Amino acid sequence: MIVAEVRTGVEMSKNVEMGAAGSATVALLTIAVAFLLRSFYRRFTRMEKRKDDETQ
Repeated sequence: MIVAEVRTGVEMSKNVEMGAAGSATVALLTIAVAFLLRSFYRRFTRMEKRKDDETQ
């Protein structure tokens, strides 16, 4: 379980438990970002390959 510490003032801090829903959300967002990065990388490499093929 992930526990985050939230600072809301100069000396005040409060522990917030994320729970299962928060952990699942973080995991889902991480997977989505990884998928998007992979997608953009594949598109970029295809574009670069096309550019190289045109110059030859």
